[in-house]
Amino acid sequence: MKILCALADPVRLEIVKYLSAGERCVCEILPEFKRSQSSISKHLNILYQAGILDRKFEGKRTIYSIKDPQVLEIIKAVDALALKQISQFVEAKKKFEEEIIGGPHV
Repeated sequence: MKILCALADPVRLEIVKYLSAGERCVCEILPEFKRSQSSISKHLNILYQAGILDRKFEGKRTIYSIKDPQVLEIIKAVDALALKQISQFVEAKKKFEEEIIGGPHV
């Protein structure tokens, strides 16, 4: 449950997607997201506490990486489910509009 809560934030989701290319230092992550250092640090810590990210310290540098690549599969599955639901909504809307516009006029 902690994992899904951590992934519910769009910024954290983007951070995970960014880190899917490989480990990165905080100094590389910060400019990518154009947010304050404290904001990014908070998001990284939440992802770390949820067990999504791993971190190591190299001198003054903090390096983050994805702890288990299965988290990327979870994101893909949720994206596919959301896309399916959106497609179903669009199709239902289209049918509804066809019935209203194309139906008998009183």
